[in-house]
Amino acid sequence: MKDKKDRASFILKYSLIAMAFTHTLAHVLQRIHLALFPIIRTEFNLTLQQLGIIAAIPPLCQAILYIPMGIFTDRFGSRKMIIISLFVTTLGTLIASLTLDPLMLILAISLIYINVTMYHPASYSFTTRLFRIKDRPKALGIHGAGGTFGLAIGPISVSILMGVFAFRWRQIYSFWFLPLLLGLVAIVLIRPETTEYVREEKNSKGETKGNDSLFTRNLTIFLIFVAFRMMAWQMINAFLPIYLVDMKGLNEVLSSLIYGSNTLMGIVAAPIGGFLASKFGVKKWLMTAFSLAYISFGLALISPELLVFVTFYILYGFFNFLGMAANAAIMAKLAPSQRRGLGYSLFFLPGSIMGAVAPIIAAQIGEAFGLITIFKVAFAIYVVCLIILKGGVKF
Repeated sequence: MKDKKDRASFILKYSLIAMAFTHTLAHVLQRIHLALFPIIRTEFNLTLQQLGIIAAIPPLCQAILYIPMGIFTDRFGSRKMIIISLFVTTLGTLIASLTLDPLMLILAISLIYINVTMYHPASYSFTTRLFRIKDRPKALGIHGAGGTFGLAIGPISVSILMGVFAFRWRQIYSFWFLPLLLGLVAIVLIRPETTEYVREEKNSKGETKGNDSLFTRNLTIFLIFVAFRMMAWQMINAFLPIYLVDMKGLNEVLSSLIYGSNTLMGIVAAPIGGFLASKFGVKKWLMTAFSLAYISFGLALISPELLVFVTFYILYGFFNFLGMAANAAIMAKLAPSQRRGLGYSLFFLPGSIMGAVAPIIAAQIGEAFGLITIFKVAFAIYVVCLIILKGGVKF
C-alpha cells in the first residue's frame, strides 16, 4: 500500500507535471512544418533538395547554440532559461502564422528550434536534480513523455485542424498561442532551483564521485552513438510524410495522422521505459528497446501492405521511446552534476548537427536512388549504432 502511495505521489508531483507540460510545448511546433511539406512543396513550388534545406537550417541553428545554452543554464539557472525559451517559440509561432515566402518560414522554424535548444539543457538538468538517483529514469521517462506527446500532437493537430475544422496551414500555428501562455504560467509557479539530491549523487557509487571532468572516453563514444542514431532518425523523420504521399498513395491529412501516431506511442512508452530502466539497468534496457525498435523498422521496410507497414512503423516508435529515459539517464551518469547543463547540451548537439546534415544527404540519396533507399540507408546506420553502444559504452 505504501509503495502505491509513493508511486502516486511521485507521478503527481507538481514540478514533474509542469516540466512534462512545458516539454510538450517545447516540441509541439517542431515537426508541424515536416507534416506540411507536401502542401508547402506545392504552394511554393519547391524541389526535394529545397525542402531538405528548409529541414536542415533550423537544426543547424540549434547546433551552433547548444553549447552556449548549456553554459548559460549552468550559470543563470534552469527556470530562467525555460521561460526565455517559451518566449522565443511564441515569437516563432507568430512569424510562422504570417509566412509569405520560404525564407520567412525558415526564420520562424529556426526560432522554434532555438526554443528547444534553450529548453533541453535547462529542463533535463532541472529534472535530474528534483529526484533521487534511483528515481531519475522514472522522472526522465515521464518528462520525456511530455516531449514525445508534443512531437506527436503537432502533426496530428495538422490532420485534425485541417481535416475536421478546415484550418489553413498558417492558422495551425496561431492555434498554439494560448497553450504557450499557459506554459509560461506553469513554469513561474515552479519552486526555485533545488540541490536536494546533489550530495547523494556525488557520494553514490557509479556516479561522478571525485571526478569533475566532463570529457571522458565513455562520454565521447556515447556521443558518437547518439550522433549516428540521430542521423538515421533525422533521415527518416524528414521524408516519411512525402514517402507516405508519393509511394503509399495517402493524402496529406492521413499521412500526418500516421506520422504523428508513431511519436504518440511515446506517451505510454517513455514512462514505462523509465520504470523498466530503473529495474533492469539503463544500458541493458537501452540495448533491448533499441534492438526491438530497429527490427520493427526493418520489417516495415519489407512490408508491401500499407496496414502492415503502418503497424510496424508505429511499433518502431513505441520501442524507440521505451529507450528514451535510459538514453537520457546514461548522460546523467556521465556528466558531473555541476556541469549537467553543458552535459545535456553535448547530448543534444549531435541531433542538431545531424538534423542539419541528414536531410540534405537524404534528399540527394532520394533523388539519385529513390525515396525507399533513404530508409534502407537509415536502417544500416541503426545497426552500426547498436554495435557502438554495445562495445563502446562501459560503466
